[in-house]
Amino acid sequence: MSSVEDLLNRCRSAGQEHVLAHWDTLRPDQQASLLAQLNDLDFDLLATLQGLVREVAPIPRAHSFVPPAVFPLRRDEAQQVEAAAAAVEGARLQAEGKVGFVLVAGGQGSRLGYDGPKGCFEVGPLSGRTLFGWHAARLLAGRARYGGGGPWYIMTSATNDAATRAFFEEQSFFGMQAEDVFFFTQRMLPALDLEGRILLSGPDSLFLAPNGHGGTLDALASSGALDHAAACGVELFSYFQVDSPVARPTDPMFLGLHARAEAQMSSKVVRKRSADEKVGVLGLADGVLGCIEYSDLPSDLRTATDSDGDLLFHAGNIANHVINVDFVKQLTANGLDLPWHLARKTMQVFDIDGCVRACDGVKFETFIFDALGLSQNSVTLEVDRRTEFSPVKNAEGSDSPQSSRADLADTFAEWVLAAGGELPSPGPAGSSIVEVDPRVAESQEEFLDRWPLQAEDLGGGHLYS
Repeated sequence: MSSVEDLLNRCRSAGQEHVLAHWDTLRPDQQASLLAQLNDLDFDLLATLQGLVREVAPIPRAHSFVPPAVFPLRRDEAQQVEAAAAAVEGARLQAEGKVGFVLVAGGQGSRLGYDGPKGCFEVGPLSGRTLFGWHAARLLAGRARYGGGGPWYIMTSATNDAATRAFFEEQSFFGMQAEDVFFFTQRMLPALDLEGRILLSGPDSLFLAPNGHGGTLDALASSGALDHAAACGVELFSYFQVDSPVARPTDPMFLGLHARAEAQMSSKVVRKRSADEKVGVLGLADGVLGCIEYSDLPSDLRTATDSDGDLLFHAGNIANHVINVDFVKQLTANGLDLPWHLARKTMQVFDIDGCVRACDGVKFETFIFDALGLSQNSVTLEVDRRTEFSPVKNAEGSDSPQSSRADLADTFAEWVLAAGGELPSPGPAGSSIVEVDPRVAESQEEFLDRWPLQAEDLGGGHLYS
């Protein structure tokens, strides 16, 4: 850790001496807090970000857009053969412990009216299983199914790291070995004003914001998780986000398709509900694969259809990826090799006069999907939305706890009907509530293979656990 005097001099040399304007009025603990934030500050990166703020050149816009090659949900005979071979390969990779699992879980549940890490939010239709619990159960199911599995890497934030770790300890790591769970924290970056000066949120606090989901790669490297993975023999990361309980990180077909294609980074996508659905789609912009934001795709292309009447640009991004460990090393060898995205906002900041005021400033983010354009090969796999992407983002309506629970229960009810089983009486919403523990089955095919199964009648529905 740098000395106090060294940090103070570096601030002055960088033209950031204003962050010390209240130094003499701070208590010792406040001084220590400010010094800790300054000690974490990468002054070389700060200089780069200052240059971006001051740059007046317009952001370049792509001129051509092409939909990606998609391994489709509806497959012809040759694709079915390839899918079967890929599933065998993906199972082998997991059995040999060559797949590590990276969960992005830095968010809070405040938008859901929940005070705590979003991963601690309960979403099980009957069990009340938390988001973390769903993901843990799927990883445990994969270990049992394939006879092995790599470590679980969980990226937290400065806001929820301590609470997340405590929750895992309270839950006895959901039945996993503590040494198989590696927590690491996302880097925070200071917001800058339009002159490139660091903004403050208090007399002893820089105005800090997460560096975007692309920062997961940087955090894997800086935390030692990348070295840990290599030492454990992990070759691939299965990357997924905390808010969707139906995400399938141990999907053998996806892992196998990626490996057989000798890809460096691959993606799962879901078909857009309509041309007007405001989600990013995977595609090539000026020949470079990435995620094309809704607002960047011309309206005539958003609505364009193929000969079957399907949207040309239908590959909705769901932030589920497979990424090679060596590719992450390549991207982070000399600092994170991803473009910076600037978000200009009006923020409430603390000024040198000791007042809180509105100030126009800039936050900085990197996006993990920008790495797709640097990948030599990539697989884009289409999956079913309801069974693989039902996120909990909003308090009500679509992508809410209610819609996610309904997707879970409806999917499981279909499995029971396909097996010839009986559903429980409909609940208040008019549908039968069924829940299946991922350790019992993670797909309809697996559920049918294990039938008949005994359900626990919980009064409000049937739980298969």
